[in-house]
Amino acid sequence: MFSNSTVAPVLALLLNCVVWGVSWWPLKQLQGMGMHPLWATAVIYLVVAVVVAVWRPSAVRLLARTPALWWILMASGFTNAAFNWAVGIGDVVRVVLLFYLMPLWSLPLARLLLQERMTAPAVLRAVLTVIGAAFVLMQPGASTDTSPGSPAQPVLADVLATLSGFAFALNTVMLRRGAALPSEGRAIAMFLGGAMVAGTAAIAFSCGAAAATMEVSFPSASGPWLVLVAGLAVAFLASNLCLQYGAARLTARVTAVVMPCEVVFAAVTAVWWGGAAVHAGLMVGGALILSAAFASVLGRR
Repeated sequence: MFSNSTVAPVLALLLNCVVWGVSWWPLKQLQGMGMHPLWATAVIYLVVAVVVAVWRPSAVRLLARTPALWWILMASGFTNAAFNWAVGIGDVVRVVLLFYLMPLWSLPLARLLLQERMTAPAVLRAVLTVIGAAFVLMQPGASTDTSPGSPAQPVLADVLATLSGFAFALNTVMLRRGAALPSEGRAIAMFLGGAMVAGTAAIAFSCGAAAATMEVSFPSASGPWLVLVAGLAVAFLASNLCLQYGAARLTARVTAVVMPCEVVFAAVTAVWWGGAAVHAGLMVGGALILSAAFASVLGRR
């Protein structure tokens, strides 16, 4: 499966997995500094979108005149806003596993938008993810810890994680549908989507009664979060470049083997740094969900 020509692309994908697998930690640190994950996502992705626009000015013009990119913008925006919010307030391992319920959502979306037929193996994979999700959710995510960044909103975190996985499945289908579009157009759409969706939600939830209910508030104009936000912006830009480099040079089979390493990085760091508890239901459910994710790609060969 691996050869000398694939070492660099595989390492690039692994770096992308490391960034996403450990991104929960700086997001929780920002939460403790008074920077809600929605605000952090909006600022980080706005910075990266500006960098891409300056680097490739044609990307902005392409986005303005290509309606297909706006679907990618919205799907990617909901993916990043919901996922980052979920890992900021919830149990990291649960969030990442629920995010990987993609085979369940990809099946009807591919049928509806790409006219792909629903085969028996595809339905079986979807059932497998549902069973896996049931095992993951067997252990309630409630916590009595009230420290900053603790999983004090487990139900909301589970809902956000599931929605982010659905949005990612939609984003993947739309990227396949717009495969002929230039890569810079897709990149500006994904980053600008994260800034717009997260920013809109952050403003809406920071006003009036919603601020107390959703525990979202306007961040201070300056503070220690500035350096951390800048670092995350660089990390997410680098991870996106690594993803595009690796995915363009590897087969879908190899990519499918490497990408779920994000779950490993997230789980190990959550236990090591965050003191997360990994119960038997989580391990069994995670194995079922990841098996379905592997099979969804390997089955196409």
